[in-house]
Amino acid sequence: MSTEPIRFDTKIAVLLREDLEPWQRLNVTAFLVSGLGATIPEVVGEPYEDADGVAYLPMFRQPVLVFEGTKEVLKAAHERALSRALPRAVFTADLFATGNDRDNRAAVRAVTTAGLDVVGLAVYGPRNGVDKVLKGARMHP
Repeated sequence: MSTEPIRFDTKIAVLLREDLEPWQRLNVTAFLVSGLGATIPEVVGEPYEDADGVAYLPMFRQPVLVFEGTKEVLKAAHERALSRALPRAVFTADLFATGNDRDNRAAVRAVTTAGLDVVGLAVYGPRNGVDKVLKGARMHP
């Protein structure tokens, strides 16, 4: 078994708007990363098992880095993620007023891309591409 650190040439990142309440930050992060795990199989590792043989669900195979930024930083990052065609998940302010997946999708569908009030964005891709999308954002404290 190798003890060398594992390095990834990809990055999973979540960008949150800095004015969100703590509960909103957690909720938005959970929703956003679920989209990546559900559609990009290579980001998910193997299932876990403890010493007693109890099985646990697999998780991402690499860290999820969480950033924050202003509304303007989110808008620019969203535009850059689209222009680079990176896999992405979006959470808009409108989703705080809905209570289910159907209404969430309808709320996003009702607004033009440029008009989305993005409060959270998850992106996955090559490290340098994700870094460019996140320009202007800072690590979440």
